Amino acid sequence: MDRTNVGTIKEAAVRTIRRQRKVEWIHALDGVSFDVARGEIFAVVGPNGAGKSTLMKVIARVLPPTTGRVIVRGQVAPMIELGSGMNPELTARENIILYGSMLGRDPRHMRERVGPIVEWAGVEEFVDVPTRSYSSGMMGRLAFSVATDIEPEVLVVDEVLSVGDKAFRAKSQARMNQLINGGSAVVVVSHSIEMLKNLATRAMWLDRGRIKMLGPADEVLGGYQTSG
Repeated sequence: MDRTNVGTIKEAAVRTIRRQRKVEWIHALDGVSFDVARGEIFAVVGPNGAGKSTLMKVIARVLPPTTGRVIVRGQVAPMIELGSGMNPELTARENIILYGSMLGRDPRHMRERVGPIVEWAGVEEFVDVPTRSYSSGMMGRLAFSVATDIEPEVLVVDEVLSVGDKAFRAKSQARMNQLINGGSAVVVVSHSIEMLKNLATRAMWLDRGRIKMLGPADEVLGGYQTSG
Protein backbone atom coordinates (compact mmCIF):
# COMPACT_ATOMS: atom_id res chain seq x y z
CA MET A 1 0.00 0.00 0.00
CA ASP A 2 1.22 3.47 -0.81
CA ARG A 3 2.07 5.06 2.55
CA THR A 4 1.16 8.47 1.18
CA ASN A 5 -2.47 7.34 1.08
CA VAL A 6 -2.62 6.09 4.69
CA GLY A 7 -3.46 9.49 6.14
CA THR A 8 -6.11 10.06 3.51
CA ILE A 9 -7.71 6.66 4.16
CA LYS A 10 -7.78 7.30 7.93
CA GLU A 11 -9.33 10.72 7.43
CA ALA A 12 -11.96 9.23 5.13
CA ALA A 13 -12.77 6.54 7.70
CA VAL A 14 -13.17 9.15 10.44
CA ARG A 15 -15.42 11.24 8.23
CA THR A 16 -17.54 8.17 7.47
CA ILE A 17 -17.90 7.30 11.15
CA ARG A 18 -18.86 10.86 11.98
CA ARG A 19 -21.51 10.86 9.26
CA GLN A 20 -23.00 7.66 10.66
CA ARG A 21 -23.10 8.90 14.25
CA LYS A 22 -26.67 9.66 15.27
CA VAL A 23 -27.74 12.24 17.81
CA GLU A 24 -30.61 11.00 19.93
CA TRP A 25 -32.57 13.68 21.76
CA ILE A 26 -33.87 12.79 25.20
CA HIS A 27 -36.77 14.75 26.63
CA ALA A 28 -36.27 15.04 30.39
CA LEU A 29 -39.86 16.30 30.59
CA ASP A 30 -42.48 15.69 27.95
CA GLY A 31 -45.98 17.15 28.07
CA VAL A 32 -45.90 17.75 31.82
CA SER A 33 -48.68 20.14 32.83
CA PHE A 34 -50.07 20.80 36.32
CA ASP A 35 -50.85 23.56 38.77
CA VAL A 36 -50.26 24.06 42.47
CA ALA A 37 -52.60 26.26 44.48
CA ARG A 38 -51.75 28.55 47.36
CA GLY A 39 -51.97 26.74 50.67
CA GLU A 40 -51.17 23.37 49.10
CA ILE A 41 -48.37 20.83 49.47
CA PHE A 42 -47.85 19.07 46.15
CA ALA A 43 -45.75 15.89 46.04
CA VAL A 44 -43.77 14.63 43.04
CA VAL A 45 -42.69 10.98 42.93
CA GLY A 46 -41.12 8.65 40.42
CA PRO A 47 -38.12 6.39 39.87
CA ASN A 48 -34.60 7.69 39.35
CA GLY A 49 -34.33 9.40 35.98
CA ALA A 50 -38.04 10.21 35.81
CA GLY A 51 -37.39 13.95 35.52
CA LYS A 52 -38.20 15.03 39.08
CA SER A 53 -35.05 17.07 39.72
CA THR A 54 -35.24 18.66 36.28
CA LEU A 55 -38.81 19.70 37.02
CA MET A 56 -37.76 21.27 40.33
CA LYS A 57 -34.99 23.24 38.60
CA VAL A 58 -37.42 24.50 35.97
CA ILE A 59 -39.90 25.63 38.63
CA ALA A 60 -37.08 27.34 40.55
CA ARG A 61 -35.97 29.11 37.34
CA VAL A 62 -32.56 27.43 37.51
CA LEU A 63 -33.18 25.76 34.13
CA PRO A 64 -35.24 27.44 31.39
CA PRO A 65 -37.73 25.17 29.60
CA THR A 66 -36.84 24.44 25.96
CA THR A 67 -40.53 24.36 25.06
CA GLY A 68 -43.67 25.41 26.87
CA ARG A 69 -43.69 27.79 29.79
CA VAL A 70 -43.75 27.88 33.57
CA ILE A 71 -45.83 30.49 35.38
CA VAL A 72 -44.80 31.07 38.99
CA ARG A 73 -46.52 33.80 40.94
CA GLY A 74 -44.37 35.04 43.79
CA GLN A 75 -40.93 34.48 45.23
CA VAL A 76 -39.49 30.96 44.95
CA ALA A 77 -37.18 29.58 47.64
CA PRO A 78 -35.45 26.54 46.12
CA MET A 79 -33.93 23.71 48.13
CA ILE A 80 -32.82 21.60 45.20
CA GLU A 81 -29.39 20.48 46.37
CA LEU A 82 -27.89 20.24 49.82
CA GLY A 83 -26.36 23.60 50.67
CA SER A 84 -27.65 25.31 47.53
CA GLY A 85 -27.42 29.06 47.93
CA MET A 86 -24.77 28.65 50.64
CA ASN A 87 -21.10 29.56 50.33
CA PRO A 88 -19.03 27.01 52.29
CA GLU A 89 -16.33 29.61 52.97
CA LEU A 90 -18.80 31.87 54.78
CA THR A 91 -20.16 31.45 58.28
CA ALA A 92 -23.77 30.57 59.00
CA ARG A 93 -24.43 34.19 59.95
CA GLU A 94 -22.99 35.46 56.66
CA ASN A 95 -24.80 32.81 54.63
CA ILE A 96 -28.14 33.68 56.18
CA ILE A 97 -27.75 37.33 55.20
CA LEU A 98 -26.51 36.37 51.72
CA TYR A 99 -29.31 33.86 51.07
CA GLY A 100 -32.00 36.27 52.19
CA SER A 101 -30.53 39.07 50.08
CA MET A 102 -30.52 36.81 47.02
CA LEU A 103 -34.25 36.31 47.54
CA GLY A 104 -34.89 40.03 47.85
CA ARG A 105 -34.95 40.37 51.62
CA ASP A 106 -33.44 43.42 53.35
CA PRO A 107 -30.01 42.50 54.83
CA ARG A 108 -30.93 44.38 58.02
CA HIS A 109 -34.00 42.21 58.42
CA MET A 110 -31.94 39.06 57.86
CA ARG A 111 -29.44 40.13 60.53
CA GLU A 112 -32.31 40.33 62.99
CA ARG A 113 -33.47 36.85 61.96
CA VAL A 114 -30.08 35.15 62.45
CA GLY A 115 -30.87 34.16 66.05
CA PRO A 116 -34.23 32.46 65.40
CA ILE A 117 -32.90 30.78 62.24
CA VAL A 118 -29.85 29.16 63.84
CA GLU A 119 -31.85 28.25 66.93
CA TRP A 120 -34.42 26.39 64.82
CA ALA A 121 -31.61 24.66 62.92
CA GLY A 122 -29.82 23.74 66.15
CA VAL A 123 -26.52 25.31 65.06
CA GLU A 124 -26.46 28.37 67.34
CA GLU A 125 -23.10 27.30 68.81
CA PHE A 126 -21.58 27.31 65.32
CA VAL A 127 -23.12 30.49 63.93
CA ASP A 128 -19.71 32.08 63.29
CA VAL A 129 -18.01 28.95 61.97
CA PRO A 130 -17.49 28.51 58.19
CA THR A 131 -20.17 26.14 56.93
CA ARG A 132 -17.59 23.98 55.13
CA SER A 133 -17.05 22.34 58.52
CA TYR A 134 -20.76 21.51 58.89
CA SER A 135 -22.07 17.99 58.53
CA SER A 136 -24.67 17.27 55.85
CA GLY A 137 -27.36 17.21 58.54
CA MET A 138 -26.33 20.63 59.86
CA MET A 139 -26.28 22.09 56.35
CA GLY A 140 -29.69 20.64 55.59
CA ARG A 141 -31.21 22.06 58.77
CA LEU A 142 -29.66 25.49 58.23
CA ALA A 143 -30.74 25.71 54.58
CA PHE A 144 -34.28 24.63 55.39
CA SER A 145 -34.49 27.05 58.31
CA VAL A 146 -33.41 30.01 56.16
CA ALA A 147 -35.60 29.10 53.18
CA THR A 148 -38.73 28.74 55.31
CA ASP A 149 -38.05 31.64 57.67
CA ILE A 150 -38.34 34.14 54.82
CA GLU A 151 -41.85 32.78 54.17
CA PRO A 152 -41.65 32.48 50.36
CA GLU A 153 -44.75 32.26 48.21
CA VAL A 154 -43.38 29.03 46.72
CA LEU A 155 -41.05 26.55 48.44
CA VAL A 156 -39.39 23.89 46.26
CA VAL A 157 -37.84 20.97 48.15
CA ASP A 158 -35.95 18.16 46.39
CA GLU A 159 -34.91 15.29 48.70
CA VAL A 160 -33.19 17.66 51.14
CA LEU A 161 -35.28 16.39 54.04
CA SER A 162 -33.72 12.96 53.70
CA VAL A 163 -30.48 14.15 55.35
CA GLY A 164 -32.20 14.81 58.67
CA ASP A 165 -33.21 12.55 61.51
CA LYS A 166 -36.75 11.78 62.65
CA ALA A 167 -36.92 14.86 64.88
CA PHE A 168 -35.81 17.15 62.03
CA ARG A 169 -38.36 15.66 59.64
CA ALA A 170 -41.11 16.23 62.20
CA LYS A 171 -40.04 19.86 62.68
CA SER A 172 -39.83 20.33 58.91
CA GLN A 173 -43.32 18.98 58.38
CA ALA A 174 -44.66 21.34 61.04
CA ARG A 175 -42.86 24.28 59.41
CA MET A 176 -44.25 23.41 55.96
CA ASN A 177 -47.75 23.18 57.39
CA GLN A 178 -47.20 26.60 58.92
CA LEU A 179 -46.23 27.94 55.49
CA ILE A 180 -49.29 26.62 53.71
CA ASN A 181 -51.52 27.94 56.48
CA GLY A 182 -50.04 31.32 55.61
CA GLY A 183 -50.89 30.87 51.93
CA SER A 184 -47.61 29.54 50.52
CA ALA A 185 -47.39 26.70 48.02
CA VAL A 186 -44.95 23.83 48.58
CA VAL A 187 -43.66 21.41 45.94
CA VAL A 188 -41.72 18.52 47.43
CA VAL A 189 -39.83 15.57 45.93
CA SER A 190 -39.03 12.60 48.14
CA HIS A 191 -38.64 8.84 48.04
CA SER A 192 -40.21 8.69 51.51
CA ILE A 193 -43.77 7.83 50.54
CA GLU A 194 -45.01 7.63 54.12
CA MET A 195 -43.77 11.15 54.83
CA LEU A 196 -45.47 12.45 51.69
CA LYS A 197 -48.73 10.77 52.67
CA ASN A 198 -48.68 12.79 55.89
CA LEU A 199 -47.87 16.01 54.06
CA ALA A 200 -49.34 16.29 50.60
CA THR A 201 -52.88 16.94 49.45
CA ARG A 202 -52.16 16.21 45.78
CA ALA A 203 -49.40 14.35 43.99
CA MET A 204 -47.93 13.60 40.58
CA TRP A 205 -46.18 10.42 39.48
CA LEU A 206 -43.54 10.96 36.79
CA ASP A 207 -42.10 8.17 34.67
CA ARG A 208 -39.55 8.80 31.90
CA GLY A 209 -40.42 12.47 31.82
CA ARG A 210 -44.16 11.98 31.45
CA ILE A 211 -47.08 12.10 33.84
CA LYS A 212 -48.18 8.61 34.75
CA MET A 213 -50.70 9.69 37.37
CA LEU A 214 -51.94 13.00 38.77
CA GLY A 215 -54.54 13.53 41.46
CA PRO A 216 -55.27 13.15 45.20
CA ALA A 217 -52.14 12.28 47.15
CA ASP A 218 -53.50 9.06 48.65
CA GLU A 219 -54.40 7.64 45.24
CA VAL A 220 -51.22 8.65 43.44
CA LEU A 221 -48.84 7.69 46.24
CA GLY A 222 -50.67 4.43 46.82
CA GLY A 223 -50.48 3.58 43.13
CA TYR A 224 -46.79 4.39 42.96
CA GLN A 225 -46.03 2.45 46.12
CA THR A 226 -47.70 -0.72 44.87
CA SER A 227 -46.14 -0.47 41.40
CA GLY A 228 -42.68 -1.42 42.53
